[in-house]
Formats: sequence, C-alpha cells, structure tokens
Amino acid sequence: VQLVESGGGVVQAGGSLRISCAATGRTDYPLVMGWVRQKPGKEREFVAAIDSRLLTPNYADFAKDRFTIFRDYEKNTMFLQMDGLKPEDTGLYYCAGDSRHITSAWKYTPIATLQLRHWGQGTLVTVSS
Repeated sequence: VQLVESGGGVVQAGGSLRISCAATGRTDYPLVMGWVRQKPGKEREFVAAIDSRLLTPNYADFAKDRFTIFRDYEKNTMFLQMDGLKPEDTGLYYCAGDSRHITSAWKYTPIATLQLRHWGQGTLVTVSS
C-alpha cells in the first residue's frame, strides 16, 4: 500500500489545518492507521491513531482536545484536523499504517520500536508565532 500525505503548510498560532493521507495500491488497507510527527532535531513521536474495528481513536496527550483523526473508508483517506495550533506543533507529519499494533501500542511504545510497515513521505506543518 502507498500512503500520500497532503495539506501541510504555514499557519499562524491559534489557527487550524487539516492534513490528509490517501492510501492506494491495495484493497486490504491497514486496520490501524495514524499520524506520527517529527520535530526538527527530534525523534518521531506519536500523534494519533485510529483502528477501523474500534469507535475511539487514541491521541497523544498534546493532541487531545485540539486534534481530531478520522477516516473516510469509501475514499481510503485519513485526515488529521488540527485546531488551536501552537509553534511547538511545527514538524513533519507522517501518515503510517500497520495492522499488527493496536492504537494503545502506538501511543505507549516508542515509534521506532514499533517498526511500522507503511509510511508516507511526510507533509510539513509550520506554525508561526
């Protein structure tokens, strides 16, 4: 499966941005998909993940109440709606997918350890102060 992100850009602090991830190439898309970000000079960190079998997504603490993850299964696209953006949200946002790990594993296990199978190329989000 190929994952392609889009929608990144520059936004002022307090603003909103919606990024998307289109999945193509196969019909058996990963059951669990999510967003991972990488700030300059830092390791990749979990943002949010959603499991097609469950009703409730999982969010990093910094994303709770500000970000919303959702999927359009008909269009094989996943979204991350980001509101109340802060300069510290600046980074490269990756879409990832892997059916082997439940969303709580995404949240509580270092991303590098999970070795997620499918990755997009990333979309840059810049929040100016």
